[in-house]
Amino acid sequence: MSLWDQETPVDYDALAEEAVGVVKGPGEDNGRYVMITSDNQNTKVGEFVHYYPLRNRDESPIYGKIVSRSLARAYPAGLLADPGVSLNQLAFALGADEDGHELYEVEVQMLGSWNNTMNCFVNPRITPDPGDPVYLTPDLELSSVLSPCGQGQLGSAHLGWLLTRESGRVNVVLRVREMVSTHLAILAGTGSGKSYTAAVLIEELLKPYNRAAVLIADPHGEYSTLQEMHENVDFHTESYRPNVVIKPPDKIRVRLSSLRQSDLRYLLPQLTEKQAHFLTEAYRMVAGSKQGDGESRSWGLSDLKQALYSFAPDGQGENASTINALMWKIDMRFGRSKGIFNDSEHIPLTDLFAPGQCTVLQLSEIDTEDQQIILSTILRRAFYSRVNAIKGNPQSRQEALDFPVFVLVEEAHRFAPAGGHAITTNILKTILSEGRKFGLGIGVISQRPGKLDADVLSQCMTQLFMRIVNPIDQRSIAESVESAGRDLLQELPALTRGQVIVAGNAIHTPVLCKVRPRITRHGGETLDAPNEWMTHFSHQKRESRKLQQGPVADRPKPKRRKGRVV
Repeated sequence: MSLWDQETPVDYDALAEEAVGVVKGPGEDNGRYVMITSDNQNTKVGEFVHYYPLRNRDESPIYGKIVSRSLARAYPAGLLADPGVSLNQLAFALGADEDGHELYEVEVQMLGSWNNTMNCFVNPRITPDPGDPVYLTPDLELSSVLSPCGQGQLGSAHLGWLLTRESGRVNVVLRVREMVSTHLAILAGTGSGKSYTAAVLIEELLKPYNRAAVLIADPHGEYSTLQEMHENVDFHTESYRPNVVIKPPDKIRVRLSSLRQSDLRYLLPQLTEKQAHFLTEAYRMVAGSKQGDGESRSWGLSDLKQALYSFAPDGQGENASTINALMWKIDMRFGRSKGIFNDSEHIPLTDLFAPGQCTVLQLSEIDTEDQQIILSTILRRAFYSRVNAIKGNPQSRQEALDFPVFVLVEEAHRFAPAGGHAITTNILKTILSEGRKFGLGIGVISQRPGKLDADVLSQCMTQLFMRIVNPIDQRSIAESVESAGRDLLQELPALTRGQVIVAGNAIHTPVLCKVRPRITRHGGETLDAPNEWMTHFSHQKRESRKLQQGPVADRPKPKRRKGRVV
């Protein structure tokens, strides 16, 4: 039924005072409709509108999201080429309103009516009738249907505000339960603010209404400023104060007995077939059977060497050269690991994870292969600990995690590369597919989605996309992530710093969001190279360099060679 079919007269003036447009008809795709509007301010792409079935305001409104805009009419090219033509007069002659406002065709993707019982949108499966008025959804009403929970509630994470409206008007609040249990992906180009956005979420996770157990694998040392939470009253209550633990590279330790055979082979590349065979046999000798927590029994480097020497007694025999070459590789590899891999020292899981604690593993200055082994070992230990906790299996006190945990992995394409091999890829896939039922969540952050393993990306059911220009990366997102609408993905190149597309399980429908300011300082700011160069020539810097070099008399004199100073 259209407006003209109603028996009761319609108050068009009252409708016109509130409506932002009028339905023209169905869109090209199912579940879409087109409306005509002269409002060029409030009908942005990503904005939310609604209409009432049969224009009855007692009925539940049908919500929709604007996905595209175009001019309702085209001007002749010849007239537009003449600077002397007044477009306002021409628009009025072609049917614009008295003020010369342009008319636009706006396509709306229907979401449906909100069902409080089912806690989701219910699509009516039919489009509105031509002539139906369309309204801009009020702020409070929109906040309640977009975000699964309110700001500051248990299990909430206030990310920011709806981008199409002024900051503070419509909150974008994620549901932490879904975000950490079904995993998170933050994907953005360099300088788009992905680490800043991740830190905002960490702040929310450590707020008094969440008190999460979080571990961050930080290859660049960008998250140390989160320590400011400990002294910031925004995070305190009478009984709670968050704890941020920084683990610098020289404090990171991995016990050799926690490594698997595949880890050793990964750390010792380019092994010959015979060397790989003897390494496998030696590992079986020292590792033996598995313990209840998934780790092998305790052994050290000397035990492994002794097992290898048993294949070439007294350094003699046909295997001696192979064993000696393998021993040399082992000494070279573990000798340059700066004490990371050792016989006895180990970071207990209870030191890394605790409710209300964020642990930052600073992996900078550590070789990429060592970073992968460190993270793989910790993830494997945490996974087995959570499995044992759920199943009620006995565990050592230092390995028992009786609470859910969340691990955030920066530069995730290093640890799960597309088409490549990293020792961390398999354990990440295992946790992403099974971690939900055991309370182990993963968050991945990458500036190159195209270089991230597709299976890893596709299993992250809450996604945050920031500005991405590379077509390969855009295509990887479109192919791997189902919940991000095709229309919103077209906005990726146009997003500016701090603007993000939020999609997935943690929110009811994909939205454009402006990220809120951080409470703690940002630790990943880009260096101002020109300013640093100028500072180099400042009086203070010159005097500082003179003091470091010592008195002139103590400086080494330049050598002369064939009339030249060298």
